[in-house]
Amino acid sequence: MPDAKAPAKQSPKPQPAPATYADAGVDITGGDRAKQRIRYLAQRTFGKQVLSEIGGFGGLYRLDTARFTSPVLVSSADGVGTKLKIAFEMGVHHTVGCDLVNHCVNDIAIQGATPLFFLDYLATGRLDEGVIEKVVTGLADACRANGCALIGGETAQMPGFYTDGEYDLAGFIVGVVDKEKLITGAKIKAGDVLIGFPSTGLHSNGYSLARKLFFEVAGYKPDQYVTELKDKAGAALMKVHRSYLPVIKKLTASDYTTGMAHITGGGITENLPRILPKNISAIIETGSWPIPPIFEHLRELGNISQEEMLRTFNLGIGLIAVVPADRFTRAKAMLDRAGEKFFVIGRASKGDRKVIYS
Repeated sequence: MPDAKAPAKQSPKPQPAPATYADAGVDITGGDRAKQRIRYLAQRTFGKQVLSEIGGFGGLYRLDTARFTSPVLVSSADGVGTKLKIAFEMGVHHTVGCDLVNHCVNDIAIQGATPLFFLDYLATGRLDEGVIEKVVTGLADACRANGCALIGGETAQMPGFYTDGEYDLAGFIVGVVDKEKLITGAKIKAGDVLIGFPSTGLHSNGYSLARKLFFEVAGYKPDQYVTELKDKAGAALMKVHRSYLPVIKKLTASDYTTGMAHITGGGITENLPRILPKNISAIIETGSWPIPPIFEHLRELGNISQEEMLRTFNLGIGLIAVVPADRFTRAKAMLDRAGEKFFVIGRASKGDRKVIYS
């Protein structure tokens, strides 16, 4: 009987090269360098209440209980939205950080809160250290201007999730107010005066429609000068969301307001009712303030109805403060002395928590 043949030896399969996180598009070394720069920028916003350094698992902040004897913490979270698309195209990244901080500051300041600290979330595809630094510089500058600390955040590299060159940006803020100084709108009554403070443009809202009208319908390029705006298209859209903290402090220090509304997405129509008592409506006098050219141009480009404009854009009013009628003269004198521009845009009346345009 013939011998059985021995099985042929198989060549070993070649081993793949050792995989690294960088192969998947995550640059750990670059991320570490970016964090070092972020640490420096954030530390410039610190005060004695900050007890931690950037890089820990949690930011530590000591509440000043001598200053706030019955403290109520007020918080808010938000994002920049599709305004970022214009930032990507123009290569302008330092202002979006300011947009985010100021938006969040306004949201808590209208309830009487003093901003304490801010955290950000920045997610991108492939890390661009220069872009990250510009964004965080804007965050830090706005935090310093508003007197709050940038105590932490997250920079996430997510290749394959975001297109190269793009990122998303969101933030979270915490402030404090003594309970007896909390402003909720509960004391608003019929006859109170509504005063509006000018916006600096679209702020951070309505950009999906604005981008469509400017860049698709009108066919503008970001660097194209638009006669109707007396500005370039991109520059007009990228104007920084204004912080109203200085004027809010003036109003609250003298107890001149019983309610304030930050006019963001939804316009006056959707935001003002959020502070009205159930038995109160707001009468808004259209034409009582000048509407900036950018809104009129958007209206023309899209043939947009007045109702749609009022519930999409701020139309030039970024903050509304409700002033009791018997304090209005003193409030007006104070604002005039301070050089604060404002418009009397309506009054509170009996109703069912709606905005009525007259």
